[in-house]
Amino acid sequence: MSDEPMVPPEATAMIGQETRRGTGVVYQKEAQRWAAAVGDLNPRYFDEEAAEAEGFSDTPIPPLFVSQVMQGVTIRDGLRHDGIPGGGGGGIPLNNAPRRMAGGEEYEFLEPIYPGDTLTAVTHIANIEEKTGRSGRFVLMTSETTYTNQDGVVVVRSRMSTIAN
Repeated sequence: MSDEPMVPPEATAMIGQETRRGTGVVYQKEAQRWAAAVGDLNPRYFDEEAAEAEGFSDTPIPPLFVSQVMQGVTIRDGLRHDGIPGGGGGGIPLNNAPRRMAGGEEYEFLEPIYPGDTLTAVTHIANIEEKTGRSGRFVLMTSETTYTNQDGVVVVRSRMSTIAN
């Protein structure tokens, strides 16, 4: 094993940089299909009267559907070996850390999202640090995404960790 730091200075210099930006429109039928597919059959997502009885102005989308709003369609050849679209790693240069895996994601839901909303998601690198665990050295990379609606209101914030070793 090399004593070389796993996080080179050029990776540390990327902290704070924007890595992704996307815009998508919320479609009610897509959100309802997603809710049904994941077994979230709360009436507020399907019935306007039930939603209004809970204080919503329309049928809101299920909270975790927000990340799907930005997703496009990826053909099979564009999937990684684990079935996830794209290459992964975000182009962050690391030493002796070729493998990447999800380390968890946290969401903060600030405002309801409704059909017809146009959302913009902006992702930044929040932190990159080398750590040592039971299995040895690894790198913990953290990104933060802010979702804003067409009125400039921040509706969701998420924080995602990726582990590299």
